Amino acid sequence: MARHPDGALPSLGLVPLGTANDFATAAGIPDDPLAALALVADVEPRPVDLLRIQADTEEHWCANLASGGFGTQVTVNTNEGLKKMLGGLAYLVTGVASLGRIDPVHARIHGPAAEGEPAFEWHGGFIALGIGNGRQAGGGRALCPDAWIDDGLLDVTIIPEFSDGLGDTVSNLVAEGREGALEAVAVRARLPWVELESGEEFVLNLDGEPVSARHFRISCEPGRLRMHLPPDCPLVKPRTE
Repeated sequence: MARHPDGALPSLGLVPLGTANDFATAAGIPDDPLAALALVADVEPRPVDLLRIQADTEEHWCANLASGGFGTQVTVNTNEGLKKMLGGLAYLVTGVASLGRIDPVHARIHGPAAEGEPAFEWHGGFIALGIGNGRQAGGGRALCPDAWIDDGLLDVTIIPEFSDGLGDTVSNLVAEGREGALEAVAVRARLPWVELESGEEFVLNLDGEPVSARHFRISCEPGRLRMHLPPDCPLVKPRTE
């Protein structure tokens, strides 16, 4: 759908039948399939943004989140049987089991200057990365907690690699369920596009699809799709009169 001209696009309704249903949960779409279908029938669609991803020479599209690092490895490594038994909780179980062996991804991440601010530039090793149209991925991890799906911008969240002492402390807090500890070290930006470059291939998870490349360019395409969403959808930016 994303590759067709705007005027030729049908509207999109979402019935959450996946494992984690991250986008549907954050958007307030009902878990019950009949209620979700009723939403499609009763509520007019509204324009929402999409992420266009250039991965080396390949093009991809993403509606919710492009994520990398620790969270992506958890998603890729989570056992299918565990998903069926535990649903979204399976990601947490796999994640806690992996805390002692997090390998950072080394990359340069940069984007254009926001109004009144310098261009965004970051380089180093990260253990988690979120580039969001939506807010959460991997069974409820809010990587981009302030993202809107209709503001024409993408939210970037980088969790840098830790020093040994800080890493142990944060790992313990996450294992105890206190994931807010990551906020103390998170790097954030809001941009129309962002580029990621690394000396070796790394994986980004695009709405559940793992894609490997050395260079990614991710842009926000404003109003690219019409979607049926609840009238009080938390992902829609409030309009000021």
